[in-house]
Parts: sequence; C-alpha cells; structure tokens
Amino acid sequence: MPTEVTTETRAGVEAGPEDLPVLDSPRKVAPKDARELSKVFFDKLAELEEGTHEYQYARNTLIEMNMSLVRYAAGRFRGARGDEMEDIVQVGTIGLIKAIDRFDLSRQVEFTSFAIPYIVGEIKRFFRDTSWAVHVPRRLQEARLELAKATEELSSRCGRAPTVAELASLMNLSEDEVIEARIASNGYNSASLDAAIGPDGEDDASPLADFIGVEDEALELFEDFHTLAPLLVQLDDRSRRILHLRFVEELTQSEIGSELGISQMHVSRLLSRNLALLRKGMLDES
Repeated sequence: MPTEVTTETRAGVEAGPEDLPVLDSPRKVAPKDARELSKVFFDKLAELEEGTHEYQYARNTLIEMNMSLVRYAAGRFRGARGDEMEDIVQVGTIGLIKAIDRFDLSRQVEFTSFAIPYIVGEIKRFFRDTSWAVHVPRRLQEARLELAKATEELSSRCGRAPTVAELASLMNLSEDEVIEARIASNGYNSASLDAAIGPDGEDDASPLADFIGVEDEALELFEDFHTLAPLLVQLDDRSRRILHLRFVEELTQSEIGSELGISQMHVSRLLSRNLALLRKGMLDES
C-alpha cells in the first residue's frame, strides 16, 4: 500500500519546506515509495542553504526514509561477529549520512546503488579498525568477514560444517588462504586472564591464568649448557681456566692476571677471543 503523505502541517508534525511533503513516520515509508520521495527531497536539498531549518528537515527526512538500506546492509553481517545488530545499524547509519551528503542527482545514478557501498564500507571499517584483540593484516581481517559469510551459507546449504575445500571454492581462494584466514580469526576475540574457568554454578572455579603454560627458563638454560659443553672442551686448558675464574669464581680481570702471571690487558684479549668463539659456535648450532 503506497505511503500516504501530505503537504499540510499536522498536530505534532513539524512543517518542512513549503513544497515538500510532511511525513508522519519517515521510517515507515515503504522502500519503493522511499526511492521516489528521495528524488524529490534531494532535488530540494540542492536548492536549500546548508544549516537552515528547511535544509535540516529535508536531510533528516532522507536519513529516516532510507534506514531500510542500513538494515538491509547490516543483515549481511549477521553472525559475522558478536556485536548487537543495533550497534551495527548505528555504524551503518554513519555511512548512509555520508552517502546523502555526497549524493548528486545530476549523476543519473539511483541513490540506492550509491548508498549501499558507503554503508557496507563503514560497517567493514568498524569491524576492521576497532574489533581485533590482536592486530592482523587488513587482507586477513576482510577475509575473516568473507569466511564467516561463506561458512554460514554453506552450513545452511549442506546441513553440516563446510570443509576447507568447499570454502575455498566458494570464496575463490586457495585452501592455504582459507586456513590462514581461520588462524587469523583467533586474534579477533580475547579473554581476561582473570576469567573464571569451571562448571557453571560452582564456587571453586579457577582463573584462566592458572591453565596457561609459561616458558620454563630452566629448560632454556639447560639447552644452552648442552650446546656450550662440547664447545668448551675444544678450548685449551688456560682458556677454560680463565673462563672459570671470571664467571664461576667471579674474579676481576686484574685478579685473574695476577693468578696466571699475565697482564690484565692480555686477560681481556683472551676473554674477548674465547667468548667470540663460543658465541659463534652456539649461534651456528641453533
């Protein structure tokens, strides 16, 4: 049923420009009627001075009438992330407003075709720039959205979780690229280390941090010693003695020189040479 409009001012409805219709509920205008009415409002908007009451009325009505475009675009991202649909619609509305402010009737382009890329672009930008717990390349952020949509479509079609090969075929990507997008998706959400882990309703739940492993520094030290031992055997007795006095008994270079009957400068040169040999040997082993 066509939307009923009037050029008269009704009770509770603010009057717009003289030759523009006044709508009781612009958001309830049917999409087909909104397309035709939008042309009228855009035509008038081009004549009005920005900042005036009449300009604001025409612009605000255009926004309200075309909210169905935002809801349509937002629906494409349903299930792509955990945000409430209301939040996605709000972001999409920013894209709609940008499209209205930049639209030009003289281009002979339908406003619907012009606006949708702005709305979708704004929603994607919001996902890309504000959502990731861990930063990943932009191409992988965008691939994650496509992966979510392809997964939902194939799951509905096949009645099961899609395979990597099926996703790759639908998305026109290689299987390696699909796997890479899946791995990158792990950086989308994060959880607090203080989050309680345990059966619901139980009081003895433990924090997530208790279940996360940490690097064992002793193990790393053991690996270093294991690599260093055969390198030390290759040194002569005096070189090993100097290293023992410096790093085990913690003597100064002067004290080592006195112990061995050589100058402090000679000790320094021997230490530097031997440490360089050991360092090179350990790096070559790794």
